[in-house]
Amino acid sequence: MILGEDDMAAEQAPYLTTAEVAERYRTTLNTVRYWRHIGYGPKGVKVGRKVLYAAAELDRFDAELAKETAA
Repeated sequence: MILGEDDMAAEQAPYLTTAEVAERYRTTLNTVRYWRHIGYGPKGVKVGRKVLYAAAELDRFDAELAKETAA
């Protein structure tokens, strides 16, 4: 099966910037940076000078938070 550009783009996980992650969690950029520094929060991937966060990783972190609050 040959995939077109649209199909390949749909299969790749979208990545969010640090600013988008901060907006999603209603916090500041510096808080997200601090989380990364102390090893808390979603795991980011450094691409050049930017840190990007996979949508699947944010979903994993959300599930982890839900477990903590349910316990």
